Amino acid sequence: MPSAPQSRATAIPNDLEAYWLPFTANRAFKAAPRLIARAKDMHYYTPDGRAVLDGTAGLWCTNAGHNRDPIVEAIRAQAAELDYAPAFQFSHPKAFELASRVAALAPADLDHVFFCNSGSEAVDTALKIALAYHNVRGEGARTRLIGRERGYHGVGFGGISVGGIVANRKFFGSLLAGVDHLPATYNREQQAFSKGEPDWGAHLADDLERIVALHDASTVAAVIVEPMAGSTGVLPAPKGYLARLRAICDKYGILLIFDEVITGFGRLGHAFAAERYGVVPDIITFAKGITSGTVPMGGAIVRKPIHDAFMCGPEHAVELFHGYTYSAHPLACAAGLATLDLYRDEQLFERAKKLEPVWSDAVMGLKGLPNVLDIRCVGITAGIDLASRPGAVGKRAFDAMVKAFNEQNLTIRSTGDTLALTPPLIVSEREIEEIVGKVAAVIKAVA
Repeated sequence: MPSAPQSRATAIPNDLEAYWLPFTANRAFKAAPRLIARAKDMHYYTPDGRAVLDGTAGLWCTNAGHNRDPIVEAIRAQAAELDYAPAFQFSHPKAFELASRVAALAPADLDHVFFCNSGSEAVDTALKIALAYHNVRGEGARTRLIGRERGYHGVGFGGISVGGIVANRKFFGSLLAGVDHLPATYNREQQAFSKGEPDWGAHLADDLERIVALHDASTVAAVIVEPMAGSTGVLPAPKGYLARLRAICDKYGILLIFDEVITGFGRLGHAFAAERYGVVPDIITFAKGITSGTVPMGGAIVRKPIHDAFMCGPEHAVELFHGYTYSAHPLACAAGLATLDLYRDEQLFERAKKLEPVWSDAVMGLKGLPNVLDIRCVGITAGIDLASRPGAVGKRAFDAMVKAFNEQNLTIRSTGDTLALTPPLIVSEREIEEIVGKVAAVIKAVA
């Protein structure tokens, strides 16, 4: 056991040691920190005042841009009026207003919204609702959950169990029992440099038939997939893939969950990707864009028959033993309502749909640059695969991310040796050209 360090007598305001950053190379960051002091619209600003173009919408979340005045004012007014209301046995008006607004955006009979505080909580909420739904219907043997290789569903134990990113799973034990995985939908040989949904790959949904045959449908509760797998490097669903999953789930009475934490609120040109693909899941998870990243919030949107199955027994009894202290927090609800107003008034979902061909044409212009192995675009997103350096997987993309921030005044994401671009939906055509030009410069710089 290492000896206990001596406690410091006083806190040091600018000491970097105390904060353990998430999903970050902490030693490299603290040796050369990339600090952001403020933001407005399409830009971050460093403590010394340098403007940095946001090529990532924060973490896929600031869809309406940064520090938009209507959202800021809504949060400020709410903090002065009602700071907190109990989430259990009590509530407040804006929670119901926001739930109605979200349900109205969702397709078909996805009419009931359960609020939480993040995408990770949204996924665990959806999984628990799926398990409990089968239980209250007398099919309690349906406990098996099906995810997908390379999927990302947050960092709760449920989410990493159904997720399929190796590094997120391997350190944390056996995770949930009774989880299986569909194959990833990406094949570079068949899909390289696809714009939008690739033509090849719908048949990969049929692997669900094999999994059902192995375990029997009577044991399978739900399948969860991202319509576009974002965190793993922007993998759009192949044409027809999601519809085939829906058909197989219907055949066996399995719930289908779309994790739309990234794809929701305009990222793919619609309120939800389910609308883009014409496929109605049983549950949609959301977070990120609901408040344009201003206040943490997430949730699950549930089809009416699933919700109604719980509404039995004594009226005074709790129907679902699940929730969070900060479910439907007043500040988050105020931010969410103001954000939805901005999306509507500025027609940002429609704008994203209109900009998609401009965006994809610009990003595809990076083809042919040194070490670019593949580019994938769908909606206002892009993934750019770079060749790995021998013995240093991920270092080329990491260096590109650092150079983009320090030398090109641009934020981009790196995951492995993939660069991800996901700017706010207010991005202009001129800023698209600027983003792509800066990315070209860093790709050449790390060649």
